[in-house]
Amino acid sequence: MNRVFLLLGFLLLIHGAMAQAQQTIDITKGIEDGGIPIAIAPFGGGAPENLAGIIAANLQRSGRFAPRPPGAPVDYAVVGQARPGGSRGWVVQFQLTGAQNASLLNLSFDVPANQLRPVAHRISDLIYEKITGRPGLAGTRIAFVGRSGDFWFLVVADADSRNPQVILRSTQPIMSPAWSPDGRRLAYVSFEGRRSQIVVHDVYTGARRTVSAAPGINGAPAWSPDGRRLAFTLSRDGNPEIYALDLTGQTPVRLTDNSAIDTEPVWMPDGGIVFTSDRGGSPQLYRIGPGGGVPQRLTFEGDYNARPAVSPDGRYLAMMHGRRGRFHIAVLDLANRQFRVLTPGGADESPSFAPNGAMIIYSTGQRLAAVSVDGSVKQDFAIPGSARDPAWAPYGR
Repeated sequence: MNRVFLLLGFLLLIHGAMAQAQQTIDITKGIEDGGIPIAIAPFGGGAPENLAGIIAANLQRSGRFAPRPPGAPVDYAVVGQARPGGSRGWVVQFQLTGAQNASLLNLSFDVPANQLRPVAHRISDLIYEKITGRPGLAGTRIAFVGRSGDFWFLVVADADSRNPQVILRSTQPIMSPAWSPDGRRLAYVSFEGRRSQIVVHDVYTGARRTVSAAPGINGAPAWSPDGRRLAFTLSRDGNPEIYALDLTGQTPVRLTDNSAIDTEPVWMPDGGIVFTSDRGGSPQLYRIGPGGGVPQRLTFEGDYNARPAVSPDGRYLAMMHGRRGRFHIAVLDLANRQFRVLTPGGADESPSFAPNGAMIIYSTGQRLAAVSVDGSVKQDFAIPGSARDPAWAPYGR
């Protein structure tokens, strides 16, 4: 009788896995309709930056717009000018019009001379939000790890990969940067001193604090939604487990206890944690509540799912998905259990959601790319050299 119940349980498990597998969708094509037609006229006034070109590039990069030259049939149009202002600054004015030449935005900005490019990003985001109803990404930042020769670099750049700033240079590896919710700090793994340690780094002041340097593995830091705690992996008790540390204290609290490898935690908006574990025989994603408890397995597709990332609203899980020897970026919709493979695959890894939840940045192993959650928009980042472990910053506060 016991064998009958065991067999029934096994069949139910297989049926559940097959039902979820039927929800799998492969998406590798780009957007087909070309986006919303919008004309962006050159800005008058002689500013040293090509503001119209920056705005057009930002909107085109989003995949939702198709910039056109002035005079072409379009749904929207942008005109503007930049004239010299006081104290060697500039006054930048623009207008967005829609159907029947109706004015949708008409704004001006007083900016220093070195802020012309950021104001073009700001204008791009205002246009994007006005038309789509969703916050834009042109004014956001990314962090990533670069390598050249014998050196590793932790770099922060604009979302278009311009204006890169090296905030750490080391002869030892740097891994797993993660932004704090306020966008001011990065937590990452450093091997300075030839041992792993978790460091919190203030991007603006350069101040650094080592928050964990326990014997063994110190890995994969992730910020809690309120920015007060870090979750990470420690092996100080002999096996890699998930711990959480209140940054005002000194003692991390252990959240998992299993003979398998538990690693790569990320926080859900409700305080729960998703992590990677091979406790089922292969790396898959599991979830525990805010205080730990019995893990719930979340992924069943393919033979490898790891490196989870959570969308800002908590609906989607992005991951590194392996099948038949190739690694893709995939996303699981936690609301309807639909599983989508978003990239053609190869060595794709380290997904990170944009702060509006629309795009996912990742590494191909050598360069950075991004894909929309529905797979319809693709984007490459023009970054010289090797770039890995990207992290998209939240909106500034």
